[in-house]
Amino acid sequence: MSNEDIAPGDEAAPGTPGTGENICRHCGGTGEHDGIPCPVCDGTGKVVEGLAGG
Repeated sequence: MSNEDIAPGDEAAPGTPGTGENICRHCGGTGEHDGIPCPVCDGTGKVVEGLAGG
């Protein structure tokens, strides 16, 4: 897995155990912020975050 697969807002690489996709809070899942690709999710509208629980 390369760093290209990780958006700035991701907490981990996709497929990492204990993580899952969530809607990007910065752009609300649209992939755009102020008319440009969202800098947090790289325009995908999704981020990878750790799952709650344990």
